Amino acid sequence: MFKKLLFATTASPTCDNAAKVAFDLELKWDAKLFVFHVLGVPTRGYSPFVTDIRTGETEQVDPDYIEWVIEEMKNTYGELLKDSENSVLETVVGTPHREILRKARKENVDMIVMGAHTREEDVGATRYRAIAGSTMQKVAKAARCPVVIISRPCTTCWKLFSNIVIGTDFSKPAEYAFRWAHKLAKTVGARLHIFHAFDISSGNYGQARGQNEIEEKIEEARKKIEKNYISKMKGYDNYSIEIWEGIPYVEILKFARERQADLIVMAHHTREIDPKLAELGSTVEQVVLRASCPVASVNHPDKVADLDI
Repeated sequence: MFKKLLFATTASPTCDNAAKVAFDLELKWDAKLFVFHVLGVPTRGYSPFVTDIRTGETEQVDPDYIEWVIEEMKNTYGELLKDSENSVLETVVGTPHREILRKARKENVDMIVMGAHTREEDVGATRYRAIAGSTMQKVAKAARCPVVIISRPCTTCWKLFSNIVIGTDFSKPAEYAFRWAHKLAKTVGARLHIFHAFDISSGNYGQARGQNEIEEKIEEARKKIEKNYISKMKGYDNYSIEIWEGIPYVEILKFARERQADLIVMAHHTREIDPKLAELGSTVEQVVLRASCPVASVNHPDKVADLDI
């Protein structure tokens, strides 16, 4: 399912969790792994000086400096590279998200793997939105392949995959996310948990939703799942359906923990708009930065629209 993978890294400890997932995927799928680091942005025009992404210091980029950075990457990922069979280390100068997207398009990769943030800060602080609005958000917004985002250590990392949660709101982007999640679950033999959270906070201002209305919406959602997803799965029966009410990102996280999910799959955004114009949806953003397992953001249909489900 994955022939080419792109691991976008700052080559610093903040990407260690994502690195383990990326190298595990390379071995699991016998894929080619591009370990890709963007040095930094030129100080002006085509200047030989760049502002280093990691240190913020101005550095002169020449062949010796490039070679030194590659050696640093080899040292950083030395243990992982020992078992790696088909990885390529590469570094370039430029704006991080643009270079990552350019590399992904050039190599036609099947998936991008990256960390949720790039700064040495504790996960769980009020920095969430500022960090999600940086490189990770811009890559997830424009990538034409699924983007797997890792914010915490992954215990299974695809080696012992058993549970995949697909969170849906029945939008068109969510259909693409479902196709990818279903194909992956079939391929690795995992159980697919189809989950919808009915948002109880979206009613009329100041009015609590009645229990009858909640139960009607839950039944309506179940019928949509049966019609839109189950009817197209062609005999695949290793799945479950769950519909909870509450705040969507909270319920998805609770459900994923309860099912001991190895991966959460969601649409990058939920509104019916051009993916190029979409911002990272607040629900998936909160899930990405709080989940205890990797989260896959699916944006464009390019890599999933023709999947046989």
